[in-house]
Amino acid sequence: MKDSFGQKTLYNLGWIFVLGFCLKPVIFMLVTALGENPEYLAKGTDYSFTLGNFSDVLFTGNLHFMDYLKNSLLVSAVSAVGAVSIASLAAFSIARLRPMGRMMILFIALSVSMFPQISIVGYLFKIFSGLGWINSYIALILPYIAWVLPLSLWILVSYFSQLPDELDQAARLDGCGAFQVYWRVIIPIALPAVLSTMLLVFIFAFNEFMFALILTADHSARTVPVGIALFQGLHGEIPWGNIMAAACITTIPVIILTVLFQRRIVAGLSAGAVKG
Repeated sequence: MKDSFGQKTLYNLGWIFVLGFCLKPVIFMLVTALGENPEYLAKGTDYSFTLGNFSDVLFTGNLHFMDYLKNSLLVSAVSAVGAVSIASLAAFSIARLRPMGRMMILFIALSVSMFPQISIVGYLFKIFSGLGWINSYIALILPYIAWVLPLSLWILVSYFSQLPDELDQAARLDGCGAFQVYWRVIIPIALPAVLSTMLLVFIFAFNEFMFALILTADHSARTVPVGIALFQGLHGEIPWGNIMAAACITTIPVIILTVLFQRRIVAGLSAGAVKG
């Protein structure tokens, strides 16, 4: 049955509303970053175009933005690789080797992910202070990996479970052990899900604020979200132009990764939705 004109109009209005709602903050960010007077909206002053905000963010030494960006990229990349490596091994065991109590394991993992970050960050600070890890990369990487493991585990278990058992049986007949089946058979086939999970973890780590705020002390380990939030303290007033310019630059790596892996992300996220 074909959709009526009224239904098509309703569908179009729906995606136009969603698109406009999502793009409004982005447009505001761009306009403010490229404006010489970022307070023009509130005070009704004239708008003039400038690239000075981007120049300030990139080349002003006391802002340390490039240090923040380097720290974010490094911590996010290591967290993504570490989390997905651990989660893929656990997911292979649960989905393919099928140990007893696997549903309980998944339930516990899901329950742990429900804890708010603020409930554990104080305890982490105490532990890491004792180890001398405060203001280091490892103080961020370990919590990030632990925090995203449940999500990574659920995505990969869902994907691994839909692969036919004949793959494992054929590999076993050829003399492969469990790890060889995981590494040579399952991982190459599940690469879309692995990459999409890795990208989700990267985005989470790149945007995370609470752990980075409490567990870092200066620009040597501080990440972009915290660094941008502290621009205000450096100038005594809120430098909206610099903040929005930094936000624009920060979104570029995420946009590039999303565009490059768009098809694999969709394939990975839809894994397990339909079983043949």
